[in-house]
Amino acid sequence: MPVIYSNSFVPAWWLSNPHLQTLWPALLRQGPNIERNREQLDTPDGDFVDLDWTDAETGPLVLLLHGLSGSSRSSYILGMQSALRSCGMDSVALNFRGCGGDPNRTARCYHSGDTDDLNYLYSVLTARFPGRPIAAVGFSLGGNVLLKWLGEQGSEVKLFGAAAVSVPMLLDRCADRLDAGLSKIYRDRLLKELKDYVRIKREHLREFGPVDEFRKLANLGELDPIRSFWEYDDRVVATLYGFNGVHDYYRRCSARPYLKQVRCPALIVHAQDDPFMSPDVIPTADELSCTVLLEVCRAGGHVGFIAGSQLCQPCYWLEQRIPQFLSQQLE
Repeated sequence: MPVIYSNSFVPAWWLSNPHLQTLWPALLRQGPNIERNREQLDTPDGDFVDLDWTDAETGPLVLLLHGLSGSSRSSYILGMQSALRSCGMDSVALNFRGCGGDPNRTARCYHSGDTDDLNYLYSVLTARFPGRPIAAVGFSLGGNVLLKWLGEQGSEVKLFGAAAVSVPMLLDRCADRLDAGLSKIYRDRLLKELKDYVRIKREHLREFGPVDEFRKLANLGELDPIRSFWEYDDRVVATLYGFNGVHDYYRRCSARPYLKQVRCPALIVHAQDDPFMSPDVIPTADELSCTVLLEVCRAGGHVGFIAGSQLCQPCYWLEQRIPQFLSQQLE
């Protein structure tokens, strides 16, 4: 499919700046109050992930993946689950390891290319609900994980649709962008949250073990001096996951090289003014498989896409566009 430079999203006039688009939902949106059920799913390596379900009995089921330092409590996840339910679709939100509220049992964290838990959850869902239509939606890091997994699995994945928003499809370019200008504000906030995540996990394993898992995190050394994603990903991600340094990690885990192998209908939504990445992250049409639609909007920020003509009355456009796309695939 071609790359579409779309005018279908028009930013709210009072949120016309990409930083306002990015910060409003992250800082000011509470997210709808929806009833969900928590399930702790054990993983094959002796760890667990937390799942948050809306009613999951019959009909289409949508799997949701959050972004870096997010969780199923992130407002964009809650908003999407509410919107999907209004369209007759149930959903389950995956919390990446340690993001569900309780530290997980091992030193294993999560990263932009870690598709193992997604692949395992997909196998669980297809076994639990044979024949049930399943789709997936990922945001930011979760979108990169989703697109990479779709490319890895190719025709083995039987999703009726997928959508990915604000995806850092070239990790090295995104790390560079976050080192520039006002984007350093996001970088510093995210790095602080990641360091806290590792520190809490390390203290939990120190107290409750296993000792060998604690040592993996202790051997990372002091993380406070880290000031960039290049440093963090080299010290933490590459070390814990056996990459040959940060360049090897970025090369092997960026989603863009996998887009040609995606076989299910997939929508990628991207904003040209995303402050987390430069425009050269956007792939060309010949890098996409025939099932991938890339919709590039002039504005929207990072996981923002807030419309609305009335002051301080936001309309979350993604919660219209993505259910619309998925409904079209069901038809």
